Amino acid sequence: MRNLWYLESVNLFKMLCPHKFGAYKDSHTFNDYKKEDYIYFVDDTSNKVYLITHGKVKLGYYTEQGDEIVKAILTKGEVFGENSILGNEKHTEFAKSINNNTTICPIDANTLQGLIRDNKSFALGFYKFMDFRIKKLERRLKILLYKDTKTRFVEFLKEMCEEYGIKCDDTGLDIIQHPYTQKEIAALIGTSRPTLNITMNELKEDGIIDFHQKTIKILKKIA
Repeated sequence: MRNLWYLESVNLFKMLCPHKFGAYKDSHTFNDYKKEDYIYFVDDTSNKVYLITHGKVKLGYYTEQGDEIVKAILTKGEVFGENSILGNEKHTEFAKSINNNTTICPIDANTLQGLIRDNKSFALGFYKFMDFRIKKLERRLKILLYKDTKTRFVEFLKEMCEEYGIKCDDTGLDIIQHPYTQKEIAALIGTSRPTLNITMNELKEDGIIDFHQKTIKILKKIA
């Protein structure tokens, strides 16, 4: 049985001393998921917060026509299902594993509320995290309002620059080392993978970006 001690190595929980987990460590296990496994569905009971210890998780919902809308793609060290500590009894989105080696640590909402109540530094960090998530979702929704794929992708590049950008002092370039596949980026900006590929290659031909696998170089300032 694995336990909650893993949290001490995740940024969100760095401010907690290890002994804080003593009362909880025996009551938590890690759950493993394969590709396309659901962690929870829309309208499932919401009583846990989930920490990704390995792999990727997709959050989203389905339209009445059955089309999948992707709200976010999360990776190691990120938390989801946090609305359960705000009194929401049901999930309003689904959570699904993207790859074959996703590992999740589910944390009972009551346990997390206890950690927030007992540790002011942790509480501040957690609520800052929630504020960041809300702002990120707002930016993602704004991106989807743009009509053409090129504009949506350029706006997404700006978002990735904030989260994954590395400034290269020798060349003055912005280098983005991100965790997404082209299929995942296409889902996040509401387009198809072939259309995204065409858009990226057009920007490359125009000398605006260069890319290889999960690295994108910004060659010119994006308007």
